[in-house]
Amino acid sequence: MTVHVLDVAPRDVEAASLGLVVDAEVPPTLVELCIEDGSAGVRLGVLGASHVVSAYVDGAAVSEQVSCDAIGFGGRALPAEESFGNYRFESETVRAGRIEFDECARWVRSNASDDTSWICAEFPGARTALTALTAERASRGWSWRTWHLYPNDKGGEIVTTRSRWEP
Repeated sequence: MTVHVLDVAPRDVEAASLGLVVDAEVPPTLVELCIEDGSAGVRLGVLGASHVVSAYVDGAAVSEQVSCDAIGFGGRALPAEESFGNYRFESETVRAGRIEFDECARWVRSNASDDTSWICAEFPGARTALTALTAERASRGWSWRTWHLYPNDKGGEIVTTRSRWEP
């Protein structure tokens, strides 16, 4: 099971505070999952401020941080799309009603519980306050997806990201 119940208050509590920074120093994680495939690997990490991913293939490397700290590390507000070199990033933020939000939380938990390529962290205050990541080997690199669930009294915000890197 890769759903971790954390005993630490999250530092990011709303989608609007998120930013993206690529190839910055990788901060310490609260929990992480490492997947290796020969000379390639990816580390999926949950931060109190959101997530960090670092990947490598044959000596080439990339890191991605989506967090409330990203702008301070030289990044920018969370873009809908970002692409440069061999890296592609997409994000979407959805305001969901209670039923849709709870269904998403159940789906994320189920995948994280059943699949060893997933990691999920639950933050204090609500079983639906989740950050989840999964990755898979792409043809020459890695692809990964993330979910950030921010509950509120009407449902909540769901931020999803999709990234691909092929050096």
